[in-house]
Amino acid sequence: VIEKLPGDIRYQPIIPINLHTMSIYEEVEFEDLDYDPSTQVYTYPCPCGDKFSISLEELWDGEDIATCPSCTLRIEVIYDEEDLPP
Repeated sequence: VIEKLPGDIRYQPIIPINLHTMSIYEEVEFEDLDYDPSTQVYTYPCPCGDKFSISLEELWDGEDIATCPSCTLRIEVIYDEEDLPP
């Protein structure tokens, strides 16, 4: 028998996160992103000093939210699929 203790996170429900319901720091045009063809990742400077990033594959999959790995900020990338490289 496993005893559940108060605050034991092993028994907390997992709530899926929808990035679109979270606040967006800024809307950024696709053309303003920097692209690294070797990693196929687009980046944009974050005010914290790091960079927002989103992969080409994520953009092809319809994702439009780029996240910063160092803080909680996120941006929305404004683009049309025909703007993306093959």
